[in-house]
Amino acid sequence: MKAIIIAAGSAKRLGNETRELPKGLLDINGKSILQRQIDILRESGIEEIIIIRGPHKEKFEFDEITYVNDSRYEEHDVLLSLMAAKEKMEGDIITTYSDILFGGEILNQILNSKADIGIATDLKWGGKYENRTEHPKSQADNVIIQNNEIVKIKKNISEISENQKNGEFIGIMKFSKKGVKKFVEVFNQLEKDKPNPFHDADIFEKAYLTDMIQELINQKISIQPIIVEGEWYEIDTLQDLKNVRMKYF
Repeated sequence: MKAIIIAAGSAKRLGNETRELPKGLLDINGKSILQRQIDILRESGIEEIIIIRGPHKEKFEFDEITYVNDSRYEEHDVLLSLMAAKEKMEGDIITTYSDILFGGEILNQILNSKADIGIATDLKWGGKYENRTEHPKSQADNVIIQNNEIVKIKKNISEISENQKNGEFIGIMKFSKKGVKKFVEVFNQLEKDKPNPFHDADIFEKAYLTDMIQELINQKISIQPIIVEGEWYEIDTLQDLKNVRMKYF
């Protein structure tokens, strides 16, 4: 098992906090977000950790980490940043955004999943948006679950049928060897075709990971929810940063 952390974003919504510092290196009461992620991954037995860097790559100084540089981070979005590490994507893999705080309880639930492609999903996500006026519920990456399959992923899903559940994708995925091979195969074909628009992205180069997940669903590739319970936090705005520093020890 290896972990790939996507840390190539510019994080402009955090203003001066990230003008000279990648978001994952922001201090949360004595430890950076990335250091907290690395510690939890290693405590769970994951030793091979890959960080995808974008701006200010010289600021990353973690020991025993493999770095991949996304030199084109200004030209594309999260999906293509992840695929800067395509050559490393083989075997069993966890991927995560660099702005997510999560504990060992959450990670263990993800690691225990048998899905070929699984996405960590919180069914009790609504409470996470209390005191998040700068990042309201309408910006959540919602998923619709039916018969233990993700059938739709999109921001601001409000209507579901009686036999469906509504959750939030928290930014962490788990792949088996088979699953990651299929993910890369589909991406390689899309990279050749460059469909525009591509789901919620105007152009393929600006696609998010959620756009890729919806494409896999549309191609009848099974995407399973990994239902997680426990504390996790996303840091997207200055308000999020303030709230997390008040809660997280």
